[in-house]
Amino acid sequence: MPKFFGEKVLMRIFIGENDKFGRKPLYEALIDFLIAEGFAGATVLRGVAGFGAHSVYHTDRLLRLSADLPIVVEVVASKEKLDKAMSRIDEMMGGGLITMQTVNVVRYCNKDDKQCVLNEP
Repeated sequence: MPKFFGEKVLMRIFIGENDKFGRKPLYEALIDFLIAEGFAGATVLRGVAGFGAHSVYHTDRLLRLSADLPIVVEVVASKEKLDKAMSRIDEMMGGGLITMQTVNVVRYCNKDDKQCVLNEP
């Protein structure tokens, strides 16, 4: 596994659970794209409540059941790799929000990696 330490960028893509790309949920299409582009990993988080540009409140509470809960796709990579992928990600999205922030990766390895060590900042 290549070394994946130091300064990277965390991209967060905020979308709705009902957002689609073609016939596929957008979050699945984004994950498929990130895998195909060789990203080191990504995570999809499902929110319990939220609202966006239209200020419509979405929640998983029984009394206000919503079928369009917030979804966040998180991916960490170099700025260059994310910049290269950004135009395609933008094409895939209808609405939504994308944020980026600089992060310091101090550990990245799988459970079977015997050489995994903490990268001291």
